[in-house]
Amino acid sequence: MGIAVEELLPGSLLETLRGRASGYDERNEFCHQDLSDLAAADYLRMFVPLDDGGLGFGLEKVAAAQQRLASAAPATALAVNMHLVWTGVASLLEARGDRTLHYVLTEAAAGEIFAFGISEAANDSVLFDSNTVAEPTGDGGYKYTGTKIFTSLSPVWTRLGVFGKDSTVPEDQLVYGFVDRASQGYKIKDDWNTLGMRASQSNSTVLDGVEVPEARIFRKLPVGPNPDPLIFAIFATFETLLAAVYTGIGSRAVDLAVEAAHGRTSAKHQGRSYALDPDIRWRVADAVIAMDGIYPQLAQTARDVDDLIDHGPHWFPRLVGLKVRATETARNVVDIAIRVSGGRGYFRGSELERLYRDVLAGMYHPSNDESAHGTVANAWLGPLEE
Repeated sequence: MGIAVEELLPGSLLETLRGRASGYDERNEFCHQDLSDLAAADYLRMFVPLDDGGLGFGLEKVAAAQQRLASAAPATALAVNMHLVWTGVASLLEARGDRTLHYVLTEAAAGEIFAFGISEAANDSVLFDSNTVAEPTGDGGYKYTGTKIFTSLSPVWTRLGVFGKDSTVPEDQLVYGFVDRASQGYKIKDDWNTLGMRASQSNSTVLDGVEVPEARIFRKLPVGPNPDPLIFAIFATFETLLAAVYTGIGSRAVDLAVEAAHGRTSAKHQGRSYALDPDIRWRVADAVIAMDGIYPQLAQTARDVDDLIDHGPHWFPRLVGLKVRATETARNVVDIAIRVSGGRGYFRGSELERLYRDVLAGMYHPSNDESAHGTVANAWLGPLEE
């Protein structure tokens, strides 16, 4: 069985993390102490096998942990997600007989921190094309030139997973590799001044001919959709763990709505608690019903990944559908909680006010609403005719 999620993230630690969240947000500061506490608890080694010094968690258990963490510190959970994506990708590949990225797991066990340098402005093809140039160095390595956005963990990563397009070959190919922080040829911009999720410090990273040696080049794929296991592993971990973070936000919003309903009284109803008001009761019930549909979907999707269930061409619709449903449901539930809380929730510095800003980030993560609906429509109705 191993350690339980509640043991890994005890209530006392959650309260400590929750207590820091407002300060990180106010100062627009990276969550250094949170990350230190989580690393000390072996949280960053969740996907690492027991034999390699980790906790040996599968995706279902990691998603449960991220949901719990996000209920206390959403921006911290979102930042940690990016490290967990790469360790999760390595774990999923190994479960399917591909040990290409085993070194990611052993290095994570040794304390290395991985970050996700994939997203690019104006690249709505996401994993299927790249605006970044990958130039062969002649010895099996590549130089990368381009700009990656939303690079979470930017103050602390030691390994940055990137990809770019090599157009020097007869058919363009996408080349994946890991940049070492000690390398020359990249710059981290100080441009993360956002509405929410501020403690993630997801600054842009400018790659200016940064070299990745052959030993750190781990995939070359054709441009466009393809069935390579790496693509599935990235989608499965990225979308599921994003859903987990926003599910945690929605769960916390329900708790705050209940707390607010009990804490408010109505002069119109002779000082009775708003928890007895029919309209308030309806709103809180609506939030609970909405969240109750997400928990089993998240758990089952992650469990299917762990159990190597073959959903064939419907895997990607399932994954993007989960992400969109979780992020949109969380946004609606936070909105309900704000309405239930009354004017106090509108004041700067309240937890609900921060959640209201944090939850909006969900609409910007891939796959966005439009892309997800296109994926699902293609799976069920077939592609659009040219």
